[in-house]
Amino acid sequence: MTHHLDTLALHGGDGDRVVGEPLAPPPVLSTTYFTHPDAVGFSASDLKADAPHFYSRWSNPTLELLEQRLALLEGGEAALSFGSGMAAITGLFAGLLQAGDHLVLSDVCYAGVAEYARHTLPRQGVEVSFADSSNPDAVAAALRPNTRLVHIETPANPILKLTDIAAVAAIAHAGGAELSVDSTIATPVGTNPLALGADYVCHSLTKYLCGHGDALGGAVIGRAEPIARLRKDVLIHHGAVLSPFSAYLILRGIETLGLRMEKHQANARAVAEWLERHPKVRRVLWPGLASHEQSGLAQRQMRNFSGLLSFSVNGDSTEMARQLAERLKLVSYAVSLGKTKSLCFYIPTDDILRSSFALADERSYRASAGDGVFRVSVGLEDADALIADFDAALG
Repeated sequence: MTHHLDTLALHGGDGDRVVGEPLAPPPVLSTTYFTHPDAVGFSASDLKADAPHFYSRWSNPTLELLEQRLALLEGGEAALSFGSGMAAITGLFAGLLQAGDHLVLSDVCYAGVAEYARHTLPRQGVEVSFADSSNPDAVAAALRPNTRLVHIETPANPILKLTDIAAVAAIAHAGGAELSVDSTIATPVGTNPLALGADYVCHSLTKYLCGHGDALGGAVIGRAEPIARLRKDVLIHHGAVLSPFSAYLILRGIETLGLRMEKHQANARAVAEWLERHPKVRRVLWPGLASHEQSGLAQRQMRNFSGLLSFSVNGDSTEMARQLAERLKLVSYAVSLGKTKSLCFYIPTDDILRSSFALADERSYRASAGDGVFRVSVGLEDADALIADFDAALG
């Protein structure tokens, strides 16, 4: 039976019902489990798909339920959880890339991922090219005979640029490469990259999937065989394991994912449309706006436009950042996104370019970001109250 996402978010991965067992899955905090010489070996190379739980760096009942639920939500065969979103992506890169391989990375993506690709991977002998993934022809031009992976983020943080997943998947596969998609901002409510041809989908569970700002986590979802290899090679040996208690909190957050994303989207629309009319605002970036330059792709590819928007202002952005930090009363001036409470943070273009992107991409990035953007993670408060807070703070 095929279930709706809202049902999977509540029941996906549940086992048989047993009288007297708890309805809410408890966190299993034990690090070690009863075992037997015939059940599992001491080496990760001996790990079998049906092996019982042995040691929590290898697997854990609470993490197993979370991974099963994530796989169902994304339409994948299996999922692997990590201690953070960065651990998930760098773990995926470590599992797929080796010296002599080539990675094509979106020219706009999470700064930590861009910094890792720009500074760390080359030291390991991996070649990296940045490409404007919103232009499939640019991705095709960036491919080389040794390209092993194309990694994109859509919508891309922080300027909400989109990538046509199906088009880029076809290009990557034609070139003998795989495609991974960071779908943190879209969430499974908005987009299912695997159904569009991606090989892997990555999430920072810290964001919308947890949704409450109280647990770090990450995940990679894909086919069963490569996910099993990642578990043996990367998770067990690198040790970036998700805490069972964090997994418990993320599972609890996922139960309300569908409802929260509806409210996030509705509030983001109200705030974005109001900001577009404000005389001090130069530009608003949100995929759900008709003014978004990729509105057509957003309508085709996304079922929900999420709650993250960015805007730029007329005048001195640095001074406006100080003003908003001091005047906002309901919205918190803070980093991150995907929480129940609204957040706002100024990201200067020069800082982003200096730490993350190839200089060749500066012109296209500045065209969208100007001298910087104010990233707003629109929360679940009353939309009118959020607008009133921004109205008073912008002056």
